[in-house]
Amino acid sequence: MDGENCSVLNEFLLLGISNRPVIKVALFTMFLVVYLIILVANLGMITLIRMDPRLHTPMYFFLSHLSFCDLCYSTAIGPKMLVDLLAKNKAIPFHGCALQFLVFCTFADAECLLLAVMAYDRYKAISHPLLYTVSMSSSLCSLLLAGVYVVGMADALLHTTLAFRLCFCGSNEINHFFCDIPPLLLLSCSDTQVNELAIFTVFGFIELSTILGVLVSYGYIALSVLKIHSAEGKFKAFSTCTSHLTAVVIFQGTLLFMYFRPSSSYSLDQDKMSSLFYTLVIPMLNPLIYSLRNKDVKEALKKLKNKKWFV
Repeated sequence: MDGENCSVLNEFLLLGISNRPVIKVALFTMFLVVYLIILVANLGMITLIRMDPRLHTPMYFFLSHLSFCDLCYSTAIGPKMLVDLLAKNKAIPFHGCALQFLVFCTFADAECLLLAVMAYDRYKAISHPLLYTVSMSSSLCSLLLAGVYVVGMADALLHTTLAFRLCFCGSNEINHFFCDIPPLLLLSCSDTQVNELAIFTVFGFIELSTILGVLVSYGYIALSVLKIHSAEGKFKAFSTCTSHLTAVVIFQGTLLFMYFRPSSSYSLDQDKMSSLFYTLVIPMLNPLIYSLRNKDVKEALKKLKNKKWFV
């Protein structure tokens, strides 16, 4: 497509979740509650881990950053989506659209990789408990975390640059509630094969690395658990992994469904529901999954509650 045929867009129009006025107020109320839970639960988890010395371990260090990622990418999308449910003007500036996707993609990618790092941490804790604090040193944890954020940012910059250099010759209406790559590609009159190739290769490599990292770590965990003779010991070892496995299956399953298909097979209405799940529902569920099934977090909450009560 020649540059002279490209429209210079100053803004996009986000069509949102639904155009039916009857249900917009109900949707606004429901997702406002969801977003408030995200804020309270994830900020609460981060604060609790920082305040309680018993939670100053590699596992909870990574968990606090999982909450941080959930908080960041849901905040990149949630407030704008809520405003658009009630506003008549649903426009988002061109550069604002790019920034929204950049922030979302950075922290979504970081969460993918972080889940693999957390699986490795569980492997070290269960398979080599006596050497756990030595092998998972603070310097190694910081290095792993830095790698997670650097790779997430690099991938996000790549996809953002490729997507927002495309030609948009027709409508500027994005049939979605946030600036995501699949609906943007449908608006473009450029050849989007490079974009689709980048999704399947670069983001695909991140997904595959994450899944393989989790599978290998849990393979070694399973071998270690089988060597434990007591049924109680086996149950205790596996119980420390159930929260993480639940988070991995929900998050990775949704992302694989969303992004690893050719653009011709996208059903935007169906994809909106999937997007709602991983942009708002999962960030709400993660802190609940990790807190409700975690004895240390429950005890830390009880300790914090008692402190406040007597003060």
